[in-house]
Amino acid sequence: MKLFDLCLLLLLSLQPLYSQSGWQNPADRYKEAYKEFLDEPQRIAEDDRISHYVYFARDREKIRGHAFLAVPRFDGAQLMYSWRELEPRKGEYDFSAVLADLEYLESHGKKLFIQLQDATFMPTRLPVPDYLLAPEFGGGAVRMLDDSGSHEGWAARRWNPNVRERYALLLQALGREFDGRIEGINLQESAAAGSAADDPTYSHEAYAEALRENMTALGSAFSKSVTMQYANFMPGEWLPWEDEGYLRSLYEHGEAVGVGLGAPDLMVKRRGQLNHALAMMHEGEYTVPLGIAVQDGNYIGETGTLRVDSERKSIVPTLHGFARDFLKVDYMFWSFQEPYFSEDVLPFFE
Repeated sequence: MKLFDLCLLLLLSLQPLYSQSGWQNPADRYKEAYKEFLDEPQRIAEDDRISHYVYFARDREKIRGHAFLAVPRFDGAQLMYSWRELEPRKGEYDFSAVLADLEYLESHGKKLFIQLQDATFMPTRLPVPDYLLAPEFGGGAVRMLDDSGSHEGWAARRWNPNVRERYALLLQALGREFDGRIEGINLQESAAAGSAADDPTYSHEAYAEALRENMTALGSAFSKSVTMQYANFMPGEWLPWEDEGYLRSLYEHGEAVGVGLGAPDLMVKRRGQLNHALAMMHEGEYTVPLGIAVQDGNYIGETGTLRVDSERKSIVPTLHGFARDFLKVDYMFWSFQEPYFSEDVLPFFE
């Protein structure tokens, strides 16, 4: 048994004694924070300072004719584009889909926020171009496994320097074409990583350094549009007990190089989120933009689910108040998942 496991076991065994003496588990320090926002107004305030975008992920065609276009409080749409589709062949870029979406949004007085995809949560969908699968790029992509060991998707080998060089060139090309014209661009979540078992060149330290280098490249490519790294979890640590500084280093680096920080999944009751990205935002002082995404399932405090409780009370006002005052974000990205968007989100914004 590892030393950490022994210490944790000791702490758990002593918890009843600590509770009697007033000791509080650091992992639960924000457990009740959401309760401050349970009685938020049912309509967004006129002077709300957050920029709001509707997140369509890869369902980009759904923006056409969508109800959000008629709601002034929505500044635009956050749309996902994969590395694979933007660079179909080495050094040949195809930004036609981005341009078409941008022009459509502009024609309706809306802005575009790009999410650049280099990881997927679908085993059948590779996020990287075929040329990256060559040995010089270490195979280009790594399989991601869920907690049961099943294949759940793919991620670019971000820690491979040759992969990272090509990624930086893509960012530069996007910047030349769209810097100042799009509202912003964010890199996908930090949680999508590999393992030393799959690739002996991988280490948690190398992975953290790779993400910081990608952030620097992003900031260099875009000087006018907002830049952002989604930094939610990092392999090799679990806060607050196992803090190796990996996630913290992303937030510190973003502030240092002028790249904003964000995260998927605004889950105000989930310990994992509260102790990682949400804690980083709440506890830090930033001059760079912060963003939070309300993704599928978050409207009922879960992830991805399509379960619908017809008797539910909308938590949209609570999510908004929490993001505004506890996290102090500048951007919110609202999933268009139905029926929640039509029944809970639109009434709040209209």
